[in-house]
Formats: sequence, structure tokens, C-alpha cells
Amino acid sequence: MKSHIMVVKIKKNIAISESGFVFNPSTGDSFTLNTIGAEILRMLASGKDMDAVSEFIVGTYDVEKSVFERYFLDFISMLRQFQILEEDDER
Repeated sequence: MKSHIMVVKIKKNIAISESGFVFNPSTGDSFTLNTIGAEILRMLASGKDMDAVSEFIVGTYDVEKSVFERYFLDFISMLRQFQILEEDDER
């Protein structure tokens, strides 16, 4: 299995409250994340890559790396659907 570093960029105008409330002013959409989801989103917004997020979550919570990575990819798909991510021109 080849190693890759997945870097996900959150749009700069996305508002994330301490309680996990997320607001996208570009679309007017808002939603609430659970504690772990909000923690992951804040880590991504601060520039952490998937490996750094995975290491923190697996080390902090009772979850296996393979399980976390599967849910992380689903979470990224949801963020993309809600237009929370900066999209690269390379895709």
C-alpha cells in the first residue's frame, strides 16, 4: 500500500464555533458537528493533514486507524458536498 499525505483545505470564510456549529456564508448553509467532527474540522482549518489528524484522533479516542480513515474519507465527502473545502485545480 503506497503512502500518501492527504491535505484538505477548508475555505477561509467558514465559521466554526466552539460548540461545533458550522456556517458557510457563501451558501448560507449551516450545520452542527459532534465534538469529534468539530475537532477534526478545526484541525483541518489550521492546516493539519490527514496523517496528523489520524494520529491525534487514534491516540486520543478508542478507534482503530483503519476505521478512522474510512470515516474520515466519508466526512471529507460530506464537507465537499456542503462546499466547505477549497477545491484544487489539480482534481
